[in-house]
Amino acid sequence: MITGELKSRVDAVWNAFWTGGISNPSEVVEQITYLLFIRRLDDLETIGEQKAAFSGKPFTDRRFRDDQQDYRWHIFKDFDPETMFATVSTGVFPFLQSLGRKDDGEESTYATHMRDARFTIPTANLLVKVVGLVDRIEVTNRDTNGDLYEYLLSKLSSAGVNGQFRTPRHIIDMMVEIMAPGEKETICDPACGTAGFLIGASEYIREHHRDALLNPNLRGHFHEDTFHGFDFDSTMLRIGSMNMLMHGIESPDIRYRDSLSESVSAEEDSYSLILANPPFAGSLDYETTAKDLLSVVKTKKTELLFLALFLKLLKPGGRAAVIVPDGVLFGSTKAHKALREMLVENHKLDAVIKLPSGVFKPYAGVSTAILCFTKTGVGGTDEVWFYDVKADGFSLDDKRDKIAADDLPDVVARWKEKEGSERERARTEQSFTVPVSEIREQGYDLSINRYKEIEYEEVEHRDPMEILAEIEALNEEIAKGTAELKEMLK
Repeated sequence: MITGELKSRVDAVWNAFWTGGISNPSEVVEQITYLLFIRRLDDLETIGEQKAAFSGKPFTDRRFRDDQQDYRWHIFKDFDPETMFATVSTGVFPFLQSLGRKDDGEESTYATHMRDARFTIPTANLLVKVVGLVDRIEVTNRDTNGDLYEYLLSKLSSAGVNGQFRTPRHIIDMMVEIMAPGEKETICDPACGTAGFLIGASEYIREHHRDALLNPNLRGHFHEDTFHGFDFDSTMLRIGSMNMLMHGIESPDIRYRDSLSESVSAEEDSYSLILANPPFAGSLDYETTAKDLLSVVKTKKTELLFLALFLKLLKPGGRAAVIVPDGVLFGSTKAHKALREMLVENHKLDAVIKLPSGVFKPYAGVSTAILCFTKTGVGGTDEVWFYDVKADGFSLDDKRDKIAADDLPDVVARWKEKEGSERERARTEQSFTVPVSEIREQGYDLSINRYKEIEYEEVEHRDPMEILAEIEALNEEIAKGTAELKEMLK
């Protein structure tokens, strides 16, 4: 958890950006990201120098030439404001851009996303403040780094272009927990944004498979082959890539890809787990949509195309937990029905978890649900588990204040019993299962209200004349009491 002191320091720098003329939250995070990256490069250079000095061997894998030593963090951070500003703007940033044109080793995963790095900090005084903040971060502590970056990302509270917005961390954690990723997974988020789902999965694996990661092969797989994220927003790629670095992932596969427009063939059947909350911008033109996705479902609707993409990307036996708008559950178009039928009949639809409409406030009020399914290609849906989440631990208004009511732990607990005791639950409960035969009868409608039963309290019906008699008797009592009171007051 980020400390109050560090949080206050970040808030102060954030306010300095705003008063200094940078009011775009993603730009603020991006500028801090660049500085975190250049400090990381200097740390790696220092470690290499120390290893070379200890071993007596020459240090050959240098990142900074002799004429670039002023670009190293530990050197320019002590410059006076004007010299620091000149060095960073005319030296450090062109250096970052040049890294993006290389593919020469350990830092290349991150360097690729620095190709278009732009320095937009307007004044020397602001730069000094930000450098001072970053320099006080304890970079050897992965948890502190991660918490700091999560706090920075929490300030990205405005919806981006194409319907992008950040998924709340507690929703991510719940989805990760029910999927329970293992140490041998290949995990993908085809619309990764700031990489929140990949971070959540990495933290779960570290916590639950700590001993397995002591194995050098599994540890190498964890750092290099487990995490895959795509996005077509270069800013999000830089921020997401740095988020992974700050959480201790050495070489994730975070890359540019227009997931709905590019052919899936190179990635088909590649991943064992997909966790995603893709942007739903409405419709795409057929001309810009990948033909292999249209072969799964003929539609311009992005929400349906993303589901088709997930099915393509998953290996047989692969699982997914993905957020979809409510319309996917009950939409009446031919494409909507065909995709729901495909999930139920050709694969294994495991669960529909209805989320309250305020989960994504203040920047979106859309009603959503989580679909959980397994790619089989041969069916397997027996009963579908439904859960109606009423509260997620926060108020459902724009303030999103912390409250006591929270169904998410119950979702995780009951998920584990979805093929056991949950099948005995009544339809009046918050969670229950529905047999596939009934879903077929309802035209593959997956809205929870289609199957939920409301328990009405029985009300006694009385004879109106009896009620009228009681009213008259009561009026007589009131009149009698009034008369007695007047007599007493005489």
